[in-house]
Amino acid sequence: MGLNINLLKLREYGTVSEIRQDVISVTGLSNCMNGQLVLVSDCAKGVIVGFDLEYVLVLIVQMHGKVKPGDTVTTTMDEFKVPVGEGLLGRRVNSLVEPIDGQGIIKEDTSYPIFSTAPTVLEREPLNEVLETGTKMIDMTLPIGRGQRMLILGDRMTGKTTVGVDAIVNQKGKGVICIYCGVGKAEAAISRVTEVFDQEDVWEYGIMVTAGASDSMGQQYLVPYVAASISEYFMYEKGADVLLVFDDFTKRAWAYRQISLLLERAPGRDAYPGDIFYIHSQLVERAGKMKPELGGGSCTHLPIVETLQGDFAGYIPSNIISMTDGQVFLNALLFGEGFKPAVDMGLSVSRIGSKVQWPAMKKPTGMLKIEYVRFKELEKLTRIKAGHSSDIDDRLRQGKILEEVLKQDQNAPIAMEDQVMLLFGLQHGLLKNAGPGDVNVLVQSYIDMVRSKRPEVVEELVTGKTMTETVEQGLQDVLDMFLDSAAK
Repeated sequence: MGLNINLLKLREYGTVSEIRQDVISVTGLSNCMNGQLVLVSDCAKGVIVGFDLEYVLVLIVQMHGKVKPGDTVTTTMDEFKVPVGEGLLGRRVNSLVEPIDGQGIIKEDTSYPIFSTAPTVLEREPLNEVLETGTKMIDMTLPIGRGQRMLILGDRMTGKTTVGVDAIVNQKGKGVICIYCGVGKAEAAISRVTEVFDQEDVWEYGIMVTAGASDSMGQQYLVPYVAASISEYFMYEKGADVLLVFDDFTKRAWAYRQISLLLERAPGRDAYPGDIFYIHSQLVERAGKMKPELGGGSCTHLPIVETLQGDFAGYIPSNIISMTDGQVFLNALLFGEGFKPAVDMGLSVSRIGSKVQWPAMKKPTGMLKIEYVRFKELEKLTRIKAGHSSDIDDRLRQGKILEEVLKQDQNAPIAMEDQVMLLFGLQHGLLKNAGPGDVNVLVQSYIDMVRSKRPEVVEELVTGKTMTETVEQGLQDVLDMFLDSAAK
């Protein structure tokens, strides 16, 4: 008679021999594997993060009581998986996908491993669809494709989270599942994001996965993996487009540095361990657009990184710049001058760019970035040089108007068709005789007139995404009407 053994029900028992903050050394586990979930008596959960000659090293990720030397450690032969499913929509969970919003249990559809591998090149297809962020400067000059990895970096208090959250808000009604992953954030900062979710009805298509500053470093280390696994469920099982915002990777790097020092791993540059690059790359590589036979879904990553005094060449920022498909750099000086979002055009780039941009947007934005950078350089020169010609005054006035056009309030995303109409008006004399203070009123009035007088033009623009002769003529007719009424 054959012996039938279910490996998933096999258990192995060990003993806690040493405790160092959130890292414990365990003896007696001879058949375990890295990344495996373990239970410490009835008081804690942990994950295996390393080995040495005598011990298995376990990182505590959740503690219900005090862990003591001699406690029993139990493990199964299964890898670390978390529950996933459509029941997560509209919920806020922790790094073990346990609800922390007080709305009861979450129904799971299946479970996904948190340390899954990235899809191969043969499983992907080229990006061909734009992710509409609703931020004018990004959609016009730094377009992001569905499946792209776009880094957002800048100093403290420069609007990094706002850019990511605005992108989430703008996905309403577009069929995109949005996940906000908060890592090491203060509870007040997470509460502000929650308020935006409440006010903008983001919970209909949004999920929050958070491990705050008061949570253990184990949870801060694991929470991005968990968020990525939830996004992969929707991408693979539902064929959905997913937007995942990591806020932020700097805090996660700090947590991993603490863990590595407790594990007695050799510190390198800035005391970070040698595998800090891999820790981030294995996450962002899980973004991409799948082939139709694999569901045709996509996962777009917007990791956020904090810089110190604008030093984007620092160790962690430069690491993540090298593994993403572009970056949006937010300048503290621009933010201080009142230019928001404070995107530094000269240091920001999208390596996908116009390949995914609306055809109607490509031509009018071709020189926009260069014109703005030229204006900022000219403005710097005129500050230190007294007296200049009327030609320079005119160029400065046009630059100021362009600057006003690009400014935007937080949590107020602009639809892509409105941006196309704005650019059309800008290029065809809508703001020719306007002052910087009149820009917003004139632009909004023109857009409202197009929507009321020629709704069929707007509908054709949204459907075709191209500047056809019919669309162009319709926009020009309304512009002529608007300028005539303004002249009177």
